[in-house]
Amino acid sequence: MPGKLRLHIIDGSYLDVWFSLKIEGRFAYHWERRMIDGSIYRYDNRPHEDLKGMRSFPEHFHHGSDEQIKESEFSKVPKKALREFLQIVRAKLH
Repeated sequence: MPGKLRLHIIDGSYLDVWFSLKIEGRFAYHWERRMIDGSIYRYDNRPHEDLKGMRSFPEHFHHGSDEQIKESEFSKVPKKALREFLQIVRAKLH
């Protein structure tokens, strides 16, 4: 997928960092762990209709599964938000 960077993590999981080349400002940071413990963590701004009531819409955070969605508490600055997301990854790995 163009615009995506995949990082393979030592525990067998992987992290995708994606910025859309077609839709300005669209992004996703996705940590795939389903093969290890069934979990995923993803911060993205895909505008799901059913999430319009969230204060952070369209930004939201999938916390552990595709269905468990929380309002985003990440920075609006992409570089800072990526650092914050990586802190979650690091904390769960230790």
